[in-house]
Amino acid sequence: MNNPALEFREVCFHYASKNKANPPTLADLNFRVNDGEFISVIGPSGAGKSTIFRLITGLEQPSSGQILINGEVSINRLGQVGYMPQQDLLMPWRTILENAMLPIEIKGAKGKAGEEMVLSLLKDFGLEGTEDKHPGDLSGGMRQRVSFLRTILSGSNILLLDEPFSALDAITRLTMQEWLLDQWQNLKKTILFITHDVDEALFLSDRIFVMSDNPKALKEVNVPLGRPRSFRDISQPDVLLLKENLIDQLRPRVES
Repeated sequence: MNNPALEFREVCFHYASKNKANPPTLADLNFRVNDGEFISVIGPSGAGKSTIFRLITGLEQPSSGQILINGEVSINRLGQVGYMPQQDLLMPWRTILENAMLPIEIKGAKGKAGEEMVLSLLKDFGLEGTEDKHPGDLSGGMRQRVSFLRTILSGSNILLLDEPFSALDAITRLTMQEWLLDQWQNLKKTILFITHDVDEALFLSDRIFVMSDNPKALKEVNVPLGRPRSFRDISQPDVLLLKENLIDQLRPRVES
């Protein structure tokens, strides 16, 4: 996993403001994500997590610095990565098959071959038999599976997941975390995953990027767990110690 899928080099970003004295949202940000890694991003609200995602997707451009996708400086990044938001954003008037087909339609590749591919993926994702149903007929976890399927159909090796399980109940959330790990290992994708849940970050990730808001900075933490892993593994003494350390880093910002 030595090949870089994503790099930020000295990236700074300012949101437009009449007050020129306002500090940058991100300043001199450097990080590298290797191909096939699972990275979680945690930090208090306002620390810049969503801004990083907006920069990666190309919805925003850095004030200075460079963003590299698969080793190449990329200015026009729209459509180069897959993005899954907090809400599934499935269209309620379209069937599950029609919702899943959307990325293929956007690429202009709609046809029988594309439909057969999506039907096969629905089966792989545990969604066989739902193709003619509508989003309102599915549970929250199943809708998130459809949303993830639509994300991977972007064709990118880099997937950005923005708190995708935050609205789910605890048991469904754990089930989806385990399911996501299985899919990630099968698909060999690179994942960046925003979460406010330290346990979730520890369970899923190879590394954790910890954002702070004062000063705005990013710290990288290695998760001392091998793979495959189970949720019980985060009860290991060294992982519990790391969890306490991460919570200590976040708590003062949350309470201030």
